[in-house]
Amino acid sequence: MQKMAELLGLRDECGEGTLGAPALTGSCLADNRLNLDVYPDGCHRFLQLFKEQQGEVVLVEFLRLSSNDCLLDTTLGSLPHLKHLKSLVLKGGHARDEFGSYQHGSLTSLPPDFGNLRCLTHLDLSFNRLSTLPSCILHLPSLRVLLVSHNSLVTLPEDFGCLSKLTFFSAMKNQLKDLPQSIGELSMLQDLDLSENALELLPEEVGNLHNCSELDLSGNRLLRIPDSLANLKSLRRLHLHSNLLVTVPASLASLPNLSRLDLQNNCLRAIPAEIQTLPFVHIRGNPLGETEPSPQADKSSTRRLQRLFLASGEGSFTVTSEGCRVVLACGIHFYFPPGAASDPLQIYFRSLTPDPQWVKLRHHDVLLSRVLELQPHGVQFQQEVQIWMPYISPQTPHQHEVVVRTFSGQSWSDLRTRVKRKRRSKKCVAHCCVLHFSWFLVVSRLVQNECKVPAEGTLLFSSVDPNIKVIFPPGVTKEPRSVKLQVLPVSAEEIQEITGNAGCRASPLLYLSQDSTVDFLKPVKIQLPLPPGVTGLNLDRSRLHILHGDLEGQTWNDITSEVVLEFTHLYAVFEVTHFSWYWLWYTTKTYIGGIARKVYERLRLYQVNFIALQRKKDPEQVLLQCVPKHKVDPVLKKLQDRYRGPEPSDMVEMFEGEQFFAAFERGISIDMDRPDCVDGRLSFIFYSHLKNMKEIYVTSPVDRKGQAVKGQVSFYRGAVPDSIPEDASRRRKGPDSLWLATLPIKLPQLKPRWDENPSPLYGFSFPPLNLGNAETGYLTQANLLSIARRVGADWQSIGLNLGLTYQQIERIGYNNREDLHKQILDMLFSWAQQNSEDPDCVSKLITAMKESGRQDIADEVEAIIELGRQKYTESIRRVGLEQESSTEDSAIAM
Repeated sequence: MQKMAELLGLRDECGEGTLGAPALTGSCLADNRLNLDVYPDGCHRFLQLFKEQQGEVVLVEFLRLSSNDCLLDTTLGSLPHLKHLKSLVLKGGHARDEFGSYQHGSLTSLPPDFGNLRCLTHLDLSFNRLSTLPSCILHLPSLRVLLVSHNSLVTLPEDFGCLSKLTFFSAMKNQLKDLPQSIGELSMLQDLDLSENALELLPEEVGNLHNCSELDLSGNRLLRIPDSLANLKSLRRLHLHSNLLVTVPASLASLPNLSRLDLQNNCLRAIPAEIQTLPFVHIRGNPLGETEPSPQADKSSTRRLQRLFLASGEGSFTVTSEGCRVVLACGIHFYFPPGAASDPLQIYFRSLTPDPQWVKLRHHDVLLSRVLELQPHGVQFQQEVQIWMPYISPQTPHQHEVVVRTFSGQSWSDLRTRVKRKRRSKKCVAHCCVLHFSWFLVVSRLVQNECKVPAEGTLLFSSVDPNIKVIFPPGVTKEPRSVKLQVLPVSAEEIQEITGNAGCRASPLLYLSQDSTVDFLKPVKIQLPLPPGVTGLNLDRSRLHILHGDLEGQTWNDITSEVVLEFTHLYAVFEVTHFSWYWLWYTTKTYIGGIARKVYERLRLYQVNFIALQRKKDPEQVLLQCVPKHKVDPVLKKLQDRYRGPEPSDMVEMFEGEQFFAAFERGISIDMDRPDCVDGRLSFIFYSHLKNMKEIYVTSPVDRKGQAVKGQVSFYRGAVPDSIPEDASRRRKGPDSLWLATLPIKLPQLKPRWDENPSPLYGFSFPPLNLGNAETGYLTQANLLSIARRVGADWQSIGLNLGLTYQQIERIGYNNREDLHKQILDMLFSWAQQNSEDPDCVSKLITAMKESGRQDIADEVEAIIELGRQKYTESIRRVGLEQESSTEDSAIAM
């Protein structure tokens, strides 16, 4: 075995090759293990070893090879000779393609004599190109673990159950449409992962897996699950999310060891009360209706804290003195402890789009969430209510921290916040406790250190840079006061880039504040580190400046001559009597106030690009987005499968919270009645960590049947935020200062569309429709056709929420199985024709869209209806009927 190590070029620190070393540089070869998947030519090395040292290679018990290797087929012929082999890994996924996706290996089959590996207990064939499971695998009598995830399996062998010792089986991310009945013979199976396949039904025999503790069936097309799952008494975790389930058996609640039941993102319209009362059930993303508690439910379940799961269309819930847990569709959680509310209290909530009137950001703050409003405002709870708000991780440096900010009735304040980051995800949750409700949002702020300054004085230092200290001497104050300290490090490279002076250096930017308006009774001593590269030995005092900024950061003054500076080898120390921004600079510039302001403004600016993309299948659907420059490439990669468009615009600088507009020009227009449309332009507000994205439909007022239409979308600045210094916006003045960027948009030559003449294309026609009434606004046939174009794959969920039966949905899908547009049209117009006489049908349509998670379509319908109401009111006023009606009402009153 030592010669094997020498052949592979493996030597220990003493220069001698060894196979018994626990870890060797450049390889994963140890004892009876041979790890060659880390080498691009791993199969070549294996064949060389097998040829020259066969007697030693056949003793290997653990072998790893990459199936991305071009010599894999040749290597497979040698594997049956490894009679002692216990674990074999032949995985792909060791390389990525140009889009960053894992490349599957070349493995499509195994040699017949592979079944002679009588000792093999672990086999991993993931990330390959298997379309069928090699039959030789069924002849491995000792096999306990089998992984075939990320392949192309359509079915499993009928005698798959002969693998009687199997304890773990993963076929995740394949194309399995059904399972053999023999799967129930795997009596020792403990973990079964069949997620992200195409399963529609499960055999009853699955209920025979009595030792199964985890069953993952998520991401399939399951319409129902068998009652026999209630026989799995060892089951701890059951994953059924992202299927098409309409209901689940109540018997699942009787599983004694179940600790997690995930039913999210299905088509569940009702859940048995026995299931709903389970504390570990997850049902978000379902179009749930009202459910009545089952009289057979265990009485002890009623003593548990009530759990409320609200669908996307709901806007309120009731809290009683018994307390409850509440989960909103947007992912926000609440915990109302028993006794928090003495009497039943109706809580109203809404999620607001970030807007300057709701968002109160301070210097260097970053907004991480939408705004949550909870009403009634100001009501005091008897105990603290806990709130969990999800947000996207800002990935900011260590000098930032995440807090929940709320309005106290007079001012905005930051709550004590705990942060929990979800594994394998960028999503995080901010947790806080409150005694009253108002507005809440999650922000990232500079790390804040604070202390209470007593009369006898104290010391405060920064956790970001411990070299920064503030010393409060005895007698500095009569009454204790709170002091806060924040630090923003600024790199020498940033300063040099902005000032264009390689000799400029600066300390971290220090901000001090207090809760008192009275100056300190004695000077407070501040210690700042000298700028990088500057020490007490090479210090030129004529180049050192102390800058002071006012509380709003609007102006910077050089106060070097007004303070007494003391120096050590590493620090500068000076005294002040009031607090603000302080900055230590080392530069040859004689006047640096303007430069400091420029640096400060630059630290609050973001370099961004504008993106305009058109959907490949429907070029009239345009996606507009403003993206910080470091996010442009990931965003484009994520969207490139569905969209195409021009390259992103040139770089533009924008402030956090700044407003901008998008205008369509040169033969392309949009619906001017949109609520976010101001003077013909779409209104946006830029926040660096939010999406800043809108998806809209554009049209051309000219006839496009003869030719394509070339137009453009231009972006313009809006009002500059009030908190931005005047000097920062001065350069934007002038006739062209508001223009930001222009991107081309091309609408192709108009072809006959399915919504213009549906009869010959689809075999059925849609009669004219007027849903609703004149006073509340009509939805016409054209409106429904426009809505249909946006529905997409959610049509089944929407249909069920509209009241169509499951049989109707299934029939529509089958009759139009080759065309998604047909399915959507058939569903929507079938419902419309059935409900055309119902005066409340439009509100039902809006509710169904919200319950299906399509708030965008619900908003569009509401905008259409509101426009109809306005036109109706205007027409009444125009013909004078409104005045007559008022006169009649007055006469009746008299």
